Amino acid sequence: MKAHFLDGQDTLLTASDLAAQGVYFQQLPLDPERYQGPLDEVKADNGYIEQDIVALDPHTPNLEAICAKFIDEHTHDDDEVRFVLEGAGIFDIRSTDDRWMRVQVDAGDLIVVPKGRNHRFLLTEARSIRCVRLFKDAAGWVPIYRHAGA
Repeated sequence: MKAHFLDGQDTLLTASDLAAQGVYFQQLPLDPERYQGPLDEVKADNGYIEQDIVALDPHTPNLEAICAKFIDEHTHDDDEVRFVLEGAGIFDIRSTDDRWMRVQVDAGDLIVVPKGRNHRFLLTEARSIRCVRLFKDAAGWVPIYRHAGA
């Protein structure tokens, strides 16, 4: 995980800094026999009942259209939980004082963007990521765009 504020000062952020902002971060092993136990604990502790895997790469049909859904600032009625198995992605997340925090997640990183927190998602230049997703209810993961409500 690499994280910093996008305020021109490139202030580096730690996992503790993210936690103070309500964003959960943890590193897990990549071996399924070793990461599933910790993911099951996160599921039990937070009421997540659904788990799946999503993958995006340059060969994904309609990749540009898929990515376009996530680039605009939005929230969800459920936490956005991602455990990165391969590749990398970028979450820009609004801090409690409305500044952008840029968090690059890589293989082995688990991030939880809390429900109601404005954010956006981008792929890195490699344009490839494979993640485990956790949900309380798949219907809660519909984006609510900031510009639509403001």
